[in-house]
Amino acid sequence: MKPPNPHVLTINGGSSSIKFALYETGGGLERRLYGKIDRIGLSGTNLSFSDLTDNRHNSHSIAATNHRSAANSLIDWLEEQNALDLVGAVGHRVVHGMQHTEPELVTQESLDELQRIRSDDPDHLPREIELIEAFRQRHPKLPQMACFDTAFHSTMPRVAKLLPLPRRFDAKGVQRYGFHGLSYAYLTEELARVAGTKAANGRVILAHLGNGASLAAVRDGHSLDTTMAFTPAAVW
Repeated sequence: MKPPNPHVLTINGGSSSIKFALYETGGGLERRLYGKIDRIGLSGTNLSFSDLTDNRHNSHSIAATNHRSAANSLIDWLEEQNALDLVGAVGHRVVHGMQHTEPELVTQESLDELQRIRSDDPDHLPREIELIEAFRQRHPKLPQMACFDTAFHSTMPRVAKLLPLPRRFDAKGVQRYGFHGLSYAYLTEELARVAGTKAANGRVILAHLGNGASLAAVRDGHSLDTTMAFTPAAVW
């Protein structure tokens, strides 16, 4: 039997890591558990976690040669913690959503569509698909939502989406879709909370800095333009 306040499990699959967090719903979102599996496919793969309900913090090594085996190790661990008994849905960060502008329930049709465009981002999409498929296989009745990074940038004007290529490529979907949209959506909400809605609705430059980095020009909470993502180490 599910608890009175179902929990949401969030999954962020990167090129060599999986970050996860468990949130209790109700009056708001309360983070109860978070962690990550890093160095997937490399030596020294670890699962580390912080359980905020009883203030536990720990890590241990696992064998994970790819994201599918890492996902199964994560599911095994969550089952051992009885955490999945609490979960009402799983939310996945998905880097590329083409023309999708809102989070969507994962179906076989949407999964087939992601498979068709997996080559558009070979560093992320195949791994994110493996994560979704692992949860579908182990817990087929558990709803999963795909949350697209590109959705935030769907408000960019057409001139910002165009690339300096013949228009026949644009007709085939070759255009700028934007990066790190979920991060920018969060930053926009946080800016409104910290500095007020007037500041958040003004002309703002946001920066996402990590292993991949990008900039976004935002007005009224909507993306106007964005840089291409780059790796900071490559710049130096």
